[in-house]
Amino acid sequence: MGWAGKCPNCGEWGSLVETSLGSETPSGKAKSGGGRPGKTQRIDTIPKKTGKRITTKISELDRVLGGGLVGGQVVLIAGEPGIGKSTILLQLADKLGSTLYVSGEESPQQIALRGQRLGVSKKTIELLDETNIDTVLATAEETKPSLLIVDSIQTMETGDLSGMAGSVGQVRESAARLVRFAKKTSTPTIIVGHVTKKGSVAGPAVLAHIVDTVLWFEGDKDLTLRLLRSHKNRFGATDEVGVFEMTGKGLSSLSAPEKLFLAKEGQGVAGSVVSSMMQGTRPMLVEIQSLVVPTKLAYPKRVAQGIDSKRLELLLAVLTKRCGIPLYDFDCFVNVAGGIAAKDPAVDLAICLSLASSYFDKALPKGSVAIGEVGLLGEVREVVAQDKRVKEAKRLGYTNTINNKTSKYLKDLLKDLR
Repeated sequence: MGWAGKCPNCGEWGSLVETSLGSETPSGKAKSGGGRPGKTQRIDTIPKKTGKRITTKISELDRVLGGGLVGGQVVLIAGEPGIGKSTILLQLADKLGSTLYVSGEESPQQIALRGQRLGVSKKTIELLDETNIDTVLATAEETKPSLLIVDSIQTMETGDLSGMAGSVGQVRESAARLVRFAKKTSTPTIIVGHVTKKGSVAGPAVLAHIVDTVLWFEGDKDLTLRLLRSHKNRFGATDEVGVFEMTGKGLSSLSAPEKLFLAKEGQGVAGSVVSSMMQGTRPMLVEIQSLVVPTKLAYPKRVAQGIDSKRLELLLAVLTKRCGIPLYDFDCFVNVAGGIAAKDPAVDLAICLSLASSYFDKALPKGSVAIGEVGLLGEVREVVAQDKRVKEAKRLGYTNTINNKTSKYLKDLLKDLR
C-alpha cells in the first residue's frame, strides 16, 4: 500500500493505491518492461469457430444466456442479497457434470443444508471453502471441473497484492486471473458479485468489462417473482429476460409468465384492463387495475404501484385536458397486478382506459387488450413490436385489440365508456 500523490482528476493528495509485492528493484525503482514484439494475425486468416453450447437444463437461464454456456465463458451474476443467486447456481451445479463450487462466504455445511432443501442429489459437486484465488485456481487445474462457480468475487484475494479482500485491486486481479484460467482451459466460470447501496455491481467498473456476460437478478424478496436480465453478453443477445418463480424447491422457470399477472376473476370488472409489455423479445400480458374515488382533500391522492408516478400524473393531465374527465376532484390509484414493474410506454393506453373505466364504473368488453402509447396531444401512438404483441394476445384468447388502428385519439376510444 502506498501514496499515489496528487490525483489528476480531483486534485486531492494522498490517495491510497495498492502495489504488487516484489514489483520493485532494490533501489526502489519500478522494473522496466523490456517487452518483445508480438506475432500478429490477419483477421481473414483466423478460423471462424463457434463454441459449442452447453445447455444448463434450466430453460429460462438458457434463454438469457443465448442458448446455454460456452466453453471458457465467464459470467458475472449480481443482485440484492437473498434474491436467489446462490440458489440458482446450486441448481445449475446439480444439472451439469462435475462442478467446483468455491464459497468464500458460506460454510460447506450451510451449502449442504440448502442443497438438501433444494433436492440436490448429484455427487459430482465439490465444495471448496477458500478465499485465496491462487489456491482456488490450483485446485481447479487439478480437479478439471466442467463448471467453476466462485461465490463471491469480493471475498477473493491474492498474496501478490497488499490490499484486503474486496478492495479494488484485489477484485480486479482476482477476476482477471479467473478470466485467464477460463480462457486457457475452456472452463465455463460463473462469478457472483455484490451490489452497492445504489444498486450497481460493487467493485471496479473493469469487473463488468473483462467478463463475457453480466446477468442481473431483479425482484421483490417479499414476492415470488424473479427476473434475470442480461446487461452484457458476448455470446448472445442482451434483450432477453428470464422469468422465474421462487418456490420451496428453489427457482422454477416460467414459460407462461402471464399466469402470475392475469386473473380470470378480474375480467369484466370496471377498472381492470389487460395490456402487453415487452420483456426482452417476449410479449408479456399484464393486468392494469385502477380505482377512482371522490375526495374532499385539497390535494387528491395519486398512488402508483408498478408504474412511474410522474407518468401517472402526465396521463391524468391528458385525461383531464384532452378527454374532459375531471379527475382533479378524485383520488386515483393504479396498480400493476402481480408485482411486476411496467416501464413499457405500451401500457399507457391501458392505464388511461382503466382510469376512465373506474371513473364511469363501466367495464371494457371481455377479451379486450389495450396496446399503445399516449401522447400529450391525446393521440394513440404505435409501439415497438405491436404486431407481435397482438399475435400473442390473440393466442391467449384476447380477440378485441384496442390500439392506434382502432382509433387515432384517446377521446374517441372513451365514447363507449361514456
